[in-house]
Amino acid sequence: MELNLESFWLPFTPNKLFKTLPKAKIIDRADGMYYYTIHGDKILDAHGGLWCCNAGHNRKEIVEAIQQQASKLDFVPSYQMSHPGTFLLAEKLVSMLSNDLQYVFFTNSGSEAVETSLKIALAYWRLQGQKNKKIIIGRDRAFHGTGFGGMSVGNLTTTKQQFNNFLPEVLHLSHTHNLEKNSFSKGQPVHGIELADELLKFINVHGAENIAAVILEPISGTGGVLIPPVGYLEKIRKICTENDILLIFDEVITGFGRLGKPFAVNYFGVEPDMMCLAKGLTSGTVPMGATMINKNIYNSFMDLEGIELWHGYTYSGHPLACAAALATLDVYQKENLLNTDQELIRYWEEGLHSLKGEKHIIDIRNIGLLGAIELECKENNPVSRAIETFQKMFYKQNCYVRITGGNILTMSPPLIINKFEIDKIISSFRLVLKNID
Repeated sequence: MELNLESFWLPFTPNKLFKTLPKAKIIDRADGMYYYTIHGDKILDAHGGLWCCNAGHNRKEIVEAIQQQASKLDFVPSYQMSHPGTFLLAEKLVSMLSNDLQYVFFTNSGSEAVETSLKIALAYWRLQGQKNKKIIIGRDRAFHGTGFGGMSVGNLTTTKQQFNNFLPEVLHLSHTHNLEKNSFSKGQPVHGIELADELLKFINVHGAENIAAVILEPISGTGGVLIPPVGYLEKIRKICTENDILLIFDEVITGFGRLGKPFAVNYFGVEPDMMCLAKGLTSGTVPMGATMINKNIYNSFMDLEGIELWHGYTYSGHPLACAAALATLDVYQKENLLNTDQELIRYWEEGLHSLKGEKHIIDIRNIGLLGAIELECKENNPVSRAIETFQKMFYKQNCYVRITGGNILTMSPPLIINKFEIDKIISSFRLVLKNID
């Protein structure tokens, strides 16, 4: 297939380089664990697309649900009207969480789910008569999407360096990544719970009466699969509760089985006041996100007359997205994909850590079906080894992984992965790293 590549400006891509590659990474179709390029190559998807294809690719049940919905109802606004799918899906999501997160606001992406949570947090405190509570606290090396709110509370330099206009009154906690003490940890690292005390320092300096919310990824995915130390999230929750500060979890990556549990909320046993979802919600088939809100916050808005929240999107709760999400959740339930077999998770863990000692590896991290391999940086080009490894994994080994957070390769395979495919990922890394300078 011959394509003119010129007109499309690819996001997060060196476009000039991409468009000169002799075999550009252009995918024609997908099935199960695999992509198929226009050149006929079969590529093992070790990253679930972009952390999102949790049920695998091109699942018949999901495809048919989308087709049926498209033939029945293509679009209806969610402004002062809706369709059955929004209510069915909201009820289903609430039923999956036996806690106070009982209301759902639909968006089209994780970025929009984050923006929604930040706006609700600020509006909530105004309703409480606490208009000074404007400060939002994020964390270094966090990624919360590409809206200005998400970029403000996130703190990946590479995603912010071109822009110079962000939300005011935003602070950032330190990240929890500690190579010296926690390298090659299996699951949660032991050291670092004291980093949660930095939140107390912010409170002492700025005053709890001025802080609206803390937003965290339970695990920082795009930052490089940075896993919280034992007790860290529990301590953050306790500090927020004691100081009347809202806690928001960005579960765009960790949601829908990624950790071997339905959500990070289940895995860590920590309940936030709001939770942002996307990606695995539809297994990547149709763009969709959601913000889950606890009943106390929701009920505060319901005391208002008329429109309670002046916020929304044209495609909030789109019929095709709802159909895709409902079918996806059915697949998860039928195949028990949200509670991944622990033997498979251990096999994944042992496979990844078997690479310890290979050339240039300075850390390996894993939790659930997430993984990261961190490489030692070259002195004059800190990401060159990761780029070379990524390219050789794709073109030489027919295996797709991603570069995130610097000189780090990350993996987030579909939850349908088996031991043979895990072995393929590990052996591919082993072969490639032997030939990296």
